[in-house]
Amino acid sequence: MQNLPSPTPGSALRSSVPKWLSLLTLAGALSAGISLAAPATPNPRFPDYGFQAPTSQYSGEPFHLSQDFPAAKPDGKKLPAFFTKLPKDFSADFASWREYMMAIRDYCFEGNLEVDWRVEKNAVRKWYHMPWQHYGATGRENIRGLTKEAPVAPGQLAVGQGRPSPTENYQTYAVGFFNDFGGYTIGQVWKNHFAPDAGATTTPNGFLEGTVISKLLFVDVPSEQVPSLTNPLQWQAYIQATYQNTARSVRAMNLIQMDIAVRDNRAPSGWLFGTFQYNGQLANKVPWQNLIPVGIMWGNDPAITDSDYTNPTPTVTKINPNLKETAINADAKELPPTHLGWNGRLNGPVDNPQSSCMSCHMTAEYPALSAMSPLFIANGPKPGTKDWMRWFQNEKCGTPFDTEAKSADFSLQLAISMQNFDAGYTNLGGFYAPTPPGPKATPAVTLKAMAPSNAARAAKEPPPPTNGKVIQPIVRDVLPEPNK
Repeated sequence: MQNLPSPTPGSALRSSVPKWLSLLTLAGALSAGISLAAPATPNPRFPDYGFQAPTSQYSGEPFHLSQDFPAAKPDGKKLPAFFTKLPKDFSADFASWREYMMAIRDYCFEGNLEVDWRVEKNAVRKWYHMPWQHYGATGRENIRGLTKEAPVAPGQLAVGQGRPSPTENYQTYAVGFFNDFGGYTIGQVWKNHFAPDAGATTTPNGFLEGTVISKLLFVDVPSEQVPSLTNPLQWQAYIQATYQNTARSVRAMNLIQMDIAVRDNRAPSGWLFGTFQYNGQLANKVPWQNLIPVGIMWGNDPAITDSDYTNPTPTVTKINPNLKETAINADAKELPPTHLGWNGRLNGPVDNPQSSCMSCHMTAEYPALSAMSPLFIANGPKPGTKDWMRWFQNEKCGTPFDTEAKSADFSLQLAISMQNFDAGYTNLGGFYAPTPPGPKATPAVTLKAMAPSNAARAAKEPPPPTNGKVIQPIVRDVLPEPNK
């Protein structure tokens, strides 16, 4: 998802942090009379975002991080209503999953469409964001809280879909939401804002049963290049010019995908992953209803090692009939051509066609001692080999990918938040990143820069021993080579 910056002495603030942050942290603190020797409160509010659009480009409501995580554990007997619709048999026939997936979609929509996904205002149920997604070159922007994710390869979304220039790529941005069951676990990990507790996800089995995660993904690919993006659903966001060009401006992005994950003890691993693709050709009166289920998966089919159904530039959707732990929507009138994942396993249109939802998410751990995909390893293993298949095994919830690490229980966002904290805490010289001032605010009012107390420093849990292993950046995807 995010490329973590390298902490280079003397240059970290310039390379990793928006200019306003370093200036506000130092000058603002002095003008406000705030001491940098100790935090003003034991747990300051997490910063909302890291990149603020100029007021000449955007002066509307900013993104607010929903972070009042539940202090009390939600009642495990009051699971989301759609749990009753889980099929009795885990069949690869998608027809048996349709009602369940549409019920999950409705659950995620309920109360959020009415407030345009400003989830802190949802009057039906609370949803929460993951903290520490503001930090770094790909961090949250201030309009929708979107973080920069993957590049879009030519032909990935449709025939004729290209590049903004011969050497650059279109790009994906996203924002995720956790229901109260998930929010409780996040709150336990981040109970001490200066010392996240990775162990909270391994007791007893990771996230609470009942956790639902929803994630919206947008692209800056022009809608005329992709037939399914006709009648687009658009958000304004403060984004880069291209995947490679870091100059930012406020531009429209097109909804392309919604991912969901459900923590359910009845699933073999404890998790189910699904994805929906936007198809504006359906022209539903409510544009959000143009999100059509691609499929659902509950395992990586570790016994299947061929690549016959891998389809990186789709003209049709290739469904692998041999898979037993993925169910794909076969309705070509409803679902536009899409590439899926490696050999037909589930993945969404902006995901890597050589991976799968579960193969990436099961690597979520702290610290990240393995790459999220074998594709990200220099001279890595070939598809289908024993070393490649390490990423396509089936793991139980709460199990770290590497025994020396702690599990983030299939949540890459949680793993990133802790790894971002480690990088940011160091690169900011021990300062807690502030929320930038609004159009009419002054540093004396909005400054949240502070240095941790000695007690907070002492409480900071060091990363587990790595035995010489390198801590990996948790990147969302590899950058395609130019002209390929």
